[in-house]
Amino acid sequence: MHTDFVQFGALHFLIMAAVPALAYALSRGPQWLRIPMGVFLIINELVWYGYKLRTEGWRFPEGMPIQLCDLTLWLTVFALLTLNQWVVEAAYFLGIAGAGMAIVQPELWAPIASYPSIYFFVAHGGIVASVLFLIWGKIARPTPGCLKRVLIMLNGYAALVGTFNAVFHTNYMFLCRKPQVASLLDFFGPWPVYIIAGEAVAMVLFGLLYLPFRKRVA
Repeated sequence: MHTDFVQFGALHFLIMAAVPALAYALSRGPQWLRIPMGVFLIINELVWYGYKLRTEGWRFPEGMPIQLCDLTLWLTVFALLTLNQWVVEAAYFLGIAGAGMAIVQPELWAPIASYPSIYFFVAHGGIVASVLFLIWGKIARPTPGCLKRVLIMLNGYAALVGTFNAVFHTNYMFLCRKPQVASLLDFFGPWPVYIIAGEAVAMVLFGLLYLPFRKRVA
C-alpha cells in the first residue's frame, strides 16, 4: 500500500490544529476525565495490537512495540491513571517532543482513510492531547531536576533498544539508519552523526518545554 497523505496539506494542518484544540477543551472539564482518557488510549493500543497480529502475524524481531512512541504512549497511560510525578514528566517531555514531531512529520505507509493511518494520528494525537490536558488542566507539572531525569531515562532506553538492534539487526528508534520518508534527521548528516545531532536537538526541545515552568520549579 501507498499513502495518499499530503504533508502540510489542508488535512494535515487541520489535524495539527485539532490536537491542541481538543486538549484545551478537555482541560476546561473535570480532572476525572484523565481516567477515561487513559482507558481510551489502552483500548486503542490493544485494538492496534490485535489488528497487526491478525494482518501480519507474529514477526519477531520486526513489529515489536519498542519504538520511542510506544514507550511514550504507555508512559502517558500511566501518567493519566496514576499521576506519578516522574512518569508525568517523562510523558510530558517525550510526548510533546516525540509524538508531537511524529504528527508534524508522520511516517505513513497506508492511505489516509485506512485504519493504520487513522490509528497513527489517534495514538500520537492522543499522547500530545493527554499530556497537554494534564498540564493545562493544572493536574500535574514538572518538578526540579526533571530535565536530568528524563534525559537519563531516554538515553538508558535508547541504549537498551540499540542493544536489541545490534543483536537482531533491526532499526528501532532509527538508531541504525534514517527513516525512508523525509525527516529532520536528513539535515543531521550520516550515521552516527545524526544520532549525536538528534541528542542535541532533544536537549534543546526539552529545554524549551521546561521554560514555562522554570521559575515555578526552580
